[in-house]
Amino acid sequence: MMRRALPVIGLVLTLAACTSGARQPQQGAAPAKLDLKTTTPAAAKGLGKVTWNLPYEPQTLDPIRSFNYAENTALANMCESLLRLTPDFKIKPGLAVKAANPTPTTWVYTIRKGVTFWNGDPLTADDVAASLRRHLDPKLGTWWGDYFNTVKSVRATGSMQVTVTLKQPDALFNQAMATGAGAVVQKKFLDKAGKSLGSPSSGVMCTGPFKFHDWKSGDSMTLTRYDHYWDKALKAKSESLVLRFIADETTAVNALRSGEVDGQYFYLPPAGLGQLQKSTTGSVTLGRSLTFWALLGSAKSGPYADPRVRQALSLALDRAAISKVVFQGTASPQRALTGSDYWGYERKTYQKAYEALPPETTDLAKAKELLVQAGSPTKPIVIGVQGSSAVHEQTANLLKATGEALGLDIEIRVVPVEQYGNLYSDPKARKGIDAFLSTWYGNVPDPLDIYTVFRNGGRTNFSDYKAVDGAIAKARAEGDPAARASLVTGIQEKVTRDVVWMPLNNLPVILYMNKRVTGAVPSFPYLYYPWAAGLGAR
Repeated sequence: MMRRALPVIGLVLTLAACTSGARQPQQGAAPAKLDLKTTTPAAAKGLGKVTWNLPYEPQTLDPIRSFNYAENTALANMCESLLRLTPDFKIKPGLAVKAANPTPTTWVYTIRKGVTFWNGDPLTADDVAASLRRHLDPKLGTWWGDYFNTVKSVRATGSMQVTVTLKQPDALFNQAMATGAGAVVQKKFLDKAGKSLGSPSSGVMCTGPFKFHDWKSGDSMTLTRYDHYWDKALKAKSESLVLRFIADETTAVNALRSGEVDGQYFYLPPAGLGQLQKSTTGSVTLGRSLTFWALLGSAKSGPYADPRVRQALSLALDRAAISKVVFQGTASPQRALTGSDYWGYERKTYQKAYEALPPETTDLAKAKELLVQAGSPTKPIVIGVQGSSAVHEQTANLLKATGEALGLDIEIRVVPVEQYGNLYSDPKARKGIDAFLSTWYGNVPDPLDIYTVFRNGGRTNFSDYKAVDGAIAKARAEGDPAARASLVTGIQEKVTRDVVWMPLNNLPVILYMNKRVTGAVPSFPYLYYPWAAGLGAR
């Protein structure tokens, strides 16, 4: 499975309820239920040009290394995958019209006829096989490796057929073909571009409704409509899409309000969210999401390695206050890492299991009892937070205040923004840090996609948690949805009660559009779905 996390850059937010000094936590009122969308009103007609902002400049457009917000926001309109994750979280045919599973370890994809690359060449099985095989080459260093570690081989078994043979059954692999993991680039282009694939000088060659035009480093990327796109329902309405790279949020908010930029997706509330919500030149839409805010445990010894200590802190923490104060009312308290948008199958089973988990409300008395059972630890718990981020700082203040109310010594360690990403990949960077704050998201509507991070030896199993490794293996090998849901809810119950990672809030997609445009997809699948195809004039 995969996950992904992005350091939060440049939030400068001042809220009176959370200052530099820790305060005693107060029970917040339950946040109002958010009205989360999957669509916006359809455009009346196309435009000559739509200008959109990305939260930072993409590092690459190579699909095997495009594993984050800006990269996928751009690629989703250019490079299509075998399957398609729709705005309402359904997995449907994409470049493959059929995905057959004749044996537990075999997936056979029938490739769609009549699809052409932007240069006019037809899509073939060789193109698909070459794109998927790149994930198997360790020298290329795919970021989607958790989905491909069960793959034995990828072969073109017909002019329009590709067969993937697995080492063992894997319920996540086929679902992953609806994400960037299943994206297809022309084989001829792959061979010619080599290491420059996805760079400003090379770009990509794909089949989507927008084609790569140019990339001006440090400024913008331009996509133009592909007029021979195969899916008439998703043919781009507007002629071109200019993607700007304004990373400073104050500058970005001003550009949106002035109309210099038509729209942007935010993965966390910007400092000027209130200004955007009150803007007379545009509007904010909140969308359904697989993203959450959590405290990721990394301690292997000391107080925080004791699940009773983690449970106590979790029980005492006021998640409603985090929703209201830190996220400005745009988030919802969450009792597990995966909420309802992950329940792509067996929803009643997942709903019942979720409701049986400890509630999001605080229980200070029980928390104190747990700490007594844990020996009333006095050694400090060190929590890493990212510098230059008010979201991190304010959440840390609430955590520290909660610790004081419990008698726990919580030390906040500020990690510079440039170094924060190292916490996810370098054990040395995590040395001396018991837990750290992060946004996180899975990629497909299956809770197993998240809980696989806790497999033994997994690169994001930061605390070497081993209690669910066997259950994860069984769940990934289980082809029957009901049986898999039973296994996954058991994993969820164990991980949640042990508070391996502490779930805090579900984070919706935050979409801003100038009033002159409409039609963008506001929900999480915009990262893999051609979200800009419907963009046009109101």
